[in-house]
Amino acid sequence: MPVANELFDLTGKVAVVTGASSGLGVLFAEALAEAGAAVAVAARRTDRIEEVAGRITSNGGTAIAVECDVTDSASTDGLIAAAADQLGGVDIVVANAGVVAEGAMVTEKIPTPVFEQTISVNLTGTFNTCRAAAQHMLPRGSGSMITLASVAGLGAHYEVPAAYGAAKAAIINLTQHMALRWGARGLRVNALAPGWFPSEMTDLVLDIPPFKQRIIDQTAIGRLGEPRELVGPLLLLASDAGSYMTGTTLTVDGGTTASVGESPFPADLTAMFAQAIPDGMAEPIVPENA
Repeated sequence: MPVANELFDLTGKVAVVTGASSGLGVLFAEALAEAGAAVAVAARRTDRIEEVAGRITSNGGTAIAVECDVTDSASTDGLIAAAADQLGGVDIVVANAGVVAEGAMVTEKIPTPVFEQTISVNLTGTFNTCRAAAQHMLPRGSGSMITLASVAGLGAHYEVPAAYGAAKAAIINLTQHMALRWGARGLRVNALAPGWFPSEMTDLVLDIPPFKQRIIDQTAIGRLGEPRELVGPLLLLASDAGSYMTGTTLTVDGGTTASVGESPFPADLTAMFAQAIPDGMAEPIVPENA
């Protein structure tokens, strides 16, 4: 029977990570490289991904930087082709690219183009990435795809914008669909659903003390996640350690989703967001007789 380090070993594998210019994408790319994989680091900000790829290389790993806009299917096709041509194939894909274009806007004021931007990057971008990769991986008869869902996709949250939550919920269903379609042909597809972790995307709101405390109060463990705590779950899904896992959403949230519900925003936090977001976009519309 293989020992644990053999099960998690990615030596000889090639991984693609989108959204790898900052935050969790950087963490994922570096973790996969540390486990032995060659990594194609992809995002729109070329200076950032070149820095990440350079750091992996300087630490003894193998990495390339590939500019990619996941909302453009030609760009995701080119990303997979570049990884296959320059690194010798594609075995692991982490569809991590995401945005929260609506920020802290209240639902009734989110402009349609802003809603569509969040859906386009998070949901359509995930589909574009996975479809492009599947066309390369299915003929090989093996591989692991990891989509990035969120606890926001497992139920509605007062503090999570509508488009972001909807996109993450759809990613979970898309993950299940792809797993069902491709499982018998050797391709596993699973979703990783983090709770609240410090990152470029979350730092703006987590820097607000009452908001941060609200999030902490919602977790069973009583603190935010530390990015390194996502490495083990990532490697489980990417490696042979998770060889019988597909269609799964692996939640890493400190017990946030263990509760049956959450409380509404307190008035002072609602007022703080309303003051911080311009043009009244975070100020709820209330009944005239309230």
